[in-house]
Amino acid sequence: MRILIVEDYAPIREAVAQSLSEEGFAVDATGDGKEGLWYATTNPYDAIILDLNLPGLPGLELLRQARAKGVTSHVLVLTARDGVDDRVRGLDAGADDYLIKPFAMPELLSRIRALVRRGYGRKNPEIRIADLRIDTASHEVKRGGKPVDLTAREFALLEYMAMRAGQVVTRTEIWEHVYDFHSEAGSNVVDVYIGYLRKKLHGKGQAALIHTRRGQGYVLGEAT
Repeated sequence: MRILIVEDYAPIREAVAQSLSEEGFAVDATGDGKEGLWYATTNPYDAIILDLNLPGLPGLELLRQARAKGVTSHVLVLTARDGVDDRVRGLDAGADDYLIKPFAMPELLSRIRALVRRGYGRKNPEIRIADLRIDTASHEVKRGGKPVDLTAREFALLEYMAMRAGQVVTRTEIWEHVYDFHSEAGSNVVDVYIGYLRKKLHGKGQAALIHTRRGQGYVLGEAT
């Protein structure tokens, strides 16, 4: 899943970006409000972490303009402003959640995972497809009750496809949600990682769960 961080305080921005990256998220980050608005309106993010005190463009104004331009990404406001009025203004401007600084990183990660699930209409952190079990909180994957060992990138790809199980997912959509703005991966990287997943998920005697739709993309689900 792809996350945007708009936070002007570099130590917090870098720490959050590192933690999200270690969780397998693709991350774009900036400390400037105007650049943050450009990112938000140019790329399809699964969630946005937004500070309110930003140079260039205040966080609330960034949020209002982004919503006015049709940005539907879930937004977590991350700020030191802890007054009730501040929270109300943030939520009324279009925020989906609010976290006060200082914060615990595990809580931030948990809230982001919840926002991502909400964006795909899912409340349960576990996704089940036939005998495949994907725990989006613990990153544990099992097929037929047996653990499947995946890299962070492989899990990110599987998670995105699982969120959209039964739907055709194009290569472009996968690229936009699994890779960040500065990724230097080659043009065939999506097909390569689909191949990796197939090898790990499709054991001997097991039905295929990843299906190619020629000229369209891929579908994760039982054969139809």
